[in-house]
Amino acid sequence: MAQNRNTREVSNREFTERPKQWLPPDLLPEPDKQAGYEYRWVRVSMLNNADPRNLSSRLREGYEPVRAEEQPQYKMFTDHDSRFKDNIEIGGLLLCKIPSEIVKARFEYEANMTKQSSEAVDNSFMRQSDARMPLFQERKSTVSFGQKQ
Repeated sequence: MAQNRNTREVSNREFTERPKQWLPPDLLPEPDKQAGYEYRWVRVSMLNNADPRNLSSRLREGYEPVRAEEQPQYKMFTDHDSRFKDNIEIGGLLLCKIPSEIVKARFEYEANMTKQSSEAVDNSFMRQSDARMPLFQERKSTVSFGQKQ
């Protein structure tokens, strides 16, 4: 008795793949990561007006413009009329990098400032507490899903 089997050509991966879906392209390409650095696109102009204040602020924070030799795949994407000929600028945004240690230190600084601000607000709030009707602050939250019956 002969079995009815499909040929290998019909059952290969090409015929079982899902159809490809179209996705809009990314406006800014993702750079190849270098160990020890974080990358960010920094605004250098908006509506054809230079924004030197933003760029100088980022440079003082520790950002360095990425040279075109470091990311050669972006040579064809860069603006030809750019003020930053040796760097990567796309649509008024300049690709910059910063050491990861600086990013971590800035995060810790901002977390500490947030903690200090919260403590100051709490202290001010608790100062208004009266023994006859004390104020309390509850610092925990719960998450529940659905209802129990």
